[in-house]
Amino acid sequence: MALNPVTPDIIARLKGALPASAFREAAPHYLEEPRGRWAGQAGVIVAPETVEQVSAVIAAAARDRVPLLPYGGGTGLVGGQISAEGTAPILLSLERMRAIRGLYPEENLMIVEAGAILSDVHDAALGADRLYPLSIASKGSARIGGLLATNAGGVNVLRYGNARELCVGLEAVLPDGQIWHGLKRLRKDNTGYDLRDLLIGSEGTLGVITAATLRLAPRPAGEGTALMVVDSPAAALALLSMARDHMGEGVSAFELMHLAGLEFLAETLPDIRQPFADPPEWFVLIDVGLARGLDPATALETLFAQAFEAGLVSDGMIASSEAQRHDFWEVREQIPEANRRIGSVSSHDISLPLGAIPDFIARAPDVIARIGAFRINCFGHLGDGNLHYNVFPMPGRSRHDHMNERAAIKQAVHDLVDEMGGSVSAEHGIGRLKVADLERYGDPAKLSAMRAIKTALDPLGIMNPGAVLRAEAV
Repeated sequence: MALNPVTPDIIARLKGALPASAFREAAPHYLEEPRGRWAGQAGVIVAPETVEQVSAVIAAAARDRVPLLPYGGGTGLVGGQISAEGTAPILLSLERMRAIRGLYPEENLMIVEAGAILSDVHDAALGADRLYPLSIASKGSARIGGLLATNAGGVNVLRYGNARELCVGLEAVLPDGQIWHGLKRLRKDNTGYDLRDLLIGSEGTLGVITAATLRLAPRPAGEGTALMVVDSPAAALALLSMARDHMGEGVSAFELMHLAGLEFLAETLPDIRQPFADPPEWFVLIDVGLARGLDPATALETLFAQAFEAGLVSDGMIASSEAQRHDFWEVREQIPEANRRIGSVSSHDISLPLGAIPDFIARAPDVIARIGAFRINCFGHLGDGNLHYNVFPMPGRSRHDHMNERAAIKQAVHDLVDEMGGSVSAEHGIGRLKVADLERYGDPAKLSAMRAIKTALDPLGIMNPGAVLRAEAV
């Protein structure tokens, strides 16, 4: 059965249930996404201020069988926040639900509403001498609800885990309008099916997250950052193993970067301070946070000396100030922006078993070369196996010259990832971009169970239709 459009009568009923301040004009940012691949649509845009108002909107959508699209910060890269086809939905923005409802530093917990911006959550945690470890480049605009709905990763997964591991409870509105009050501050609650884990990563297809109990961490007494030059990804993996042997869980991030990233930064963002006079082919950024009594600079110096003796590193530098730490991280965090300005033909958010990464990096260029001549920028969170493997036109050409080759490149890369036991979506989710990929590479039993869950919780098919699963599969 087809979904119904948003009619004037439906809008009138919404206006009877919500204050006038909840309604929004169709500003461009609601209907765009960062890569410019889709133009969205909305029958009406509402921004509730309370969970009860969210419940009223979803109940109205269910009553009239109208599609509903949850919207966070709009920073998703797979189109989960964009409805480009089908019936224009009610776009439900969480932007007004930004409150911090509770802060419990002695429990290492914080309760925040779904519209809270990640950087504001960071600041609130720091104000209580705590750390909320989830960190991504779009922290100034990404919102907690969207981060949980996509099970976001970021640079600190190696030590602290994905968004799922950093959440102990949720408040959410289910597809029939029921409110689930799951904001418990419990580390152990073994009372049946875990709705928290079900909703995290569901991308708004099973309900709308309205608040979360987040897991905090003590702030490390000392932090340090280093850049070290390695001659290969295999050497980088060996260095990672050595670093963890030396510092255990004190290794917070371990990022692999390639010469292409530095070249793209020089070409598009020349004001970014380049760390090397002679740019290397491969290098890693290591970030550590240690307990009292341990000096990060000394630990990194010892690591470098032993890695140099073992032939794993040939050069490096250890940040001597917070400003230099910032400069090192600025290189890593601005590479995605440099990529965007160059314009990729095909971008891939993939994960692989750690031991398979060197072989993948060695084999993938040959697979792509069978299609044509391209530049590759491979970088990412080596510590958790997540690579961003992006393919770009050669100098003097643009992505538009290769639009007819994009599908072949993506399939070639993803086929190799699947062959090597990896995943074609490491941290960005499925959204609308990777629905066909999930069908191609997903385990049949898992897909069957996912469709059964979707049908059971959202029998009308109103929740973010077309994201994760094809709408007709509901």
